[in-house]
Amino acid sequence: MKKFEVKQGDCLIADPFLTDESFTRSVVLICEVNNAGALGFIINKSLPQKLDSLVKEIGTCPFPVHYGGPVKLDTLHFLHSRPDLFPDSFKVDHGIFWGGNFDIAMDLIKNNEIDGHEIKIFLGQSGWDDQQLSREIEGKTWLKTESSQKLLFQENPKLIWKESIKTLGKKYEEMINYPLDPTLN
Repeated sequence: MKKFEVKQGDCLIADPFLTDESFTRSVVLICEVNNAGALGFIINKSLPQKLDSLVKEIGTCPFPVHYGGPVKLDTLHFLHSRPDLFPDSFKVDHGIFWGGNFDIAMDLIKNNEIDGHEIKIFLGQSGWDDQQLSREIEGKTWLKTESSQKLLFQENPKLIWKESIKTLGKKYEEMINYPLDPTLN
């Protein structure tokens, strides 16, 4: 079996016909890859809840929260572009960082010192065990592209899947118009 390498900083683009409800038309930024598997966050699915409904201490703060994936739905995570504000964060890729002091993040958001162009909050995460993701990529469940701040901090999350497909080149662009259900075509 040919092994498909997945590395930290890759973005995984869901096949247009993927029927797994958690991952339909999703883009996942891979933040960590090790011998146990891979971990990342779906970057293009907004949740109806706002941050103040999940973190009561923040007061009234209707900051957007995104669905990071179906694993550990009792956890909040954040990706950002400001390592100067979070020196204890983990570098994922060029200009993209994961985590840091959560209390500092909440204060910065509450005081409007950082915005959605610099930080993205996630409820839950996505994860795969050691060879699972390689098998899914080989089975054409996922396409790979490189991450970018432009994709991660896209103002309209609904455009991220289409924009990520475009990074793959012209031969993939027709996929943008595929219906969710091919039987309706």
